[in-house]
Amino acid sequence: MLNRIEKEKLLGQKGLVIWMTGLSGAGKTTIGVALENHLHNDGVLTQLLDGDIIREGLNNNLGFSDDDRKENIRRIAETAKLFVNCGIITICCFVSPTNEIRNIAKKIIGEKDFIEVYINASLETCEKRDVKGLYAKARRGEIKDFTGIGSPYEIPLNPHLEIKTNEVTLEEGVKKIIDYISKHN
Repeated sequence: MLNRIEKEKLLGQKGLVIWMTGLSGAGKTTIGVALENHLHNDGVLTQLLDGDIIREGLNNNLGFSDDDRKENIRRIAETAKLFVNCGIITICCFVSPTNEIRNIAKKIIGEKDFIEVYINASLETCEKRDVKGLYAKARRGEIKDFTGIGSPYEIPLNPHLEIKTNEVTLEEGVKKIIDYISKHN
């Protein structure tokens, strides 16, 4: 069986997880897609894992209870770890609302392979960006336990990076992540 070092050597890159956390509508997936495109253009192999896609497939049997949220993140972290062990930079875009849940992911993936990026936008900003109308549904009681309305979001205690999406452009946010990766990986 080939090991991680051999796979990374083949690709000419190191596996890594960039874990983006923040409220729905903060800009996690927007930044994740732009980051993936930037890295791809630089010849870097990536995989983007996004909440909507994962919940449609791998985790379609999970709801939003505390236990289901933990299991959702556990499965995602295990999946991300598989990509990292193949030398792939994995971009994870998930609300992951509690420090406990994010620590579970970090423990599974491994601290040296885990970069936590807090995608920070105010609740008001997220509600204005909400093209799916999820916040409005949550405020009407149609969605129970929606993070930011019926369920709390815990601000990360010590993220590697914080990107305030209502203060920087998309390009500036991506550059901040690229600069961090270049300096620390």
